[in-house]
Amino acid sequence: MTHTTSNPKIHEGRNVKRFREMMGIKQDYLAFELGSDWNQQRISLLEQREKIDSDILEQVSAILKIPVEALRNFDEEKAVNVISNTFNDNAAVVNHNPVFHPIDKIIQLHEEKIALYERMLKEKDEMMGRLERLMEGK
Repeated sequence: MTHTTSNPKIHEGRNVKRFREMMGIKQDYLAFELGSDWNQQRISLLEQREKIDSDILEQVSAILKIPVEALRNFDEEKAVNVISNTFNDNAAVVNHNPVFHPIDKIIQLHEEKIALYERMLKEKDEMMGRLERLMEGK
């Protein structure tokens, strides 16, 4: 089942790649999480697709732990426009009433994902070591 969006400039595959890379997740890991019929090459092809089936997009969003709407609606051109319009001559004004910035939360989540990924890699290495020791014992 596929869907349509109102903005033809949105490239869902590129959005998957952007968010995956921001979180430090490799294509191999995403493929592993999607299941046995996925591999790194299939993820690469998926990231080249402008539109992605809704069920796959929902699985990917669950693995990346980001809303599916972020993958469907992120428009890089609009984001760049917002950023460039935000930084103007008044950018040097000091704000004495700081406000929570979503980018700080994204950075925090990114760091937590990296820590989780590193723990998972460490656990995998430990498990491989245990399996090797078990096999040596036979």
